[in-house]
Amino acid sequence: MRLKEEFSHNDDDEEEPETMSQCSIGALQQQHQKNLVVVGYALTSKKVKSFLQPKLEGLARNKGILFVAIDQNIPLSDQGPFDIVLHKLTGKEWRQILEEYRRTHPEVTVLDPPDAIQHLHNRQSMLQCVADMNLSDSYGNVGVPRQLVIKRDASCIPDAVAKAGLTLPLVAKPLVADGSAKSHELSLAYDQYSLRILEPPLVLQEFVNHGGVLFKVYIVGEAIKVVRRFSLPDVTKRELSKNAGVFRFPRVSCAAASADDADLDPSVAELPPRPLLERLAKELRRRLGLRLFNLDIIREHGTRDHFYVIDINYFPGYGKMPGYEHIFTDFLLSLVQSRYKKRSC
Repeated sequence: MRLKEEFSHNDDDEEEPETMSQCSIGALQQQHQKNLVVVGYALTSKKVKSFLQPKLEGLARNKGILFVAIDQNIPLSDQGPFDIVLHKLTGKEWRQILEEYRRTHPEVTVLDPPDAIQHLHNRQSMLQCVADMNLSDSYGNVGVPRQLVIKRDASCIPDAVAKAGLTLPLVAKPLVADGSAKSHELSLAYDQYSLRILEPPLVLQEFVNHGGVLFKVYIVGEAIKVVRRFSLPDVTKRELSKNAGVFRFPRVSCAAASADDADLDPSVAELPPRPLLERLAKELRRRLGLRLFNLDIIREHGTRDHFYVIDINYFPGYGKMPGYEHIFTDFLLSLVQSRYKKRSC
């Protein structure tokens, strides 16, 4: 099994997938006999470095979990045996390999189903689940910013925006969200005339003032962890009237932009209510069919309970999540225990 031109990945670099020195089936069978949980992983070297940190691998070993790199040059069915397959690679051929593996190895948990992941690679469909939920309860309401998809011909964008009734400024994001550096770039357009210089295919979202802070909600199975990140600053009416053009930004939310220890206005810093996040996460797990993802959420400035989901990412940078090694290893063990209970029934 050699993945060539159709094999790709969705990390921020152009590195080849991480492979291992050959680990024999016999050796892994011995690990299984010792009741170790064997997790096969198919990740790029960059993802391996950020995710499989020594603190994770050390804790995993202490809990009886062994991480084993999947070799892309050997048929997947000839490797293992695995209890869990963890992956973040894309490409038609890779998806077909995983789907076939899932069909022939129902005893193995694949995180996550490739077809479900594919749903998040398009920003047009990405947020539809949230919009369809129309989530509102005593803790607040969660929606998505009004948005418009432009697939071609930038010259028609001003007319399309006017027809859709979108309000400036607008955030422009690439339509394809494949985890690459380019897919994380965004632009802020202040006037209709400048919209023509944008590069389709893209999604235009109404910019919602949110105090310059967003909440990254990490989801690992049923576990939820929230951190604050600095975001784009608010845009006042005066600034909107004085500025024109399109301002381009690199990846806005990153580890260096942590806002957890910043001296923030309490109304901006207050985390979304836990019960609201738990309900949102539970419903999205069901609708998306995913267990490893995060949400970028903002609170509309001047309100306490109006929230918007602006992005969803599969298998995000968990290495930036405080205490991720404990949360992730507990999650892996829970998957195996759940399967064991089902077999015993």
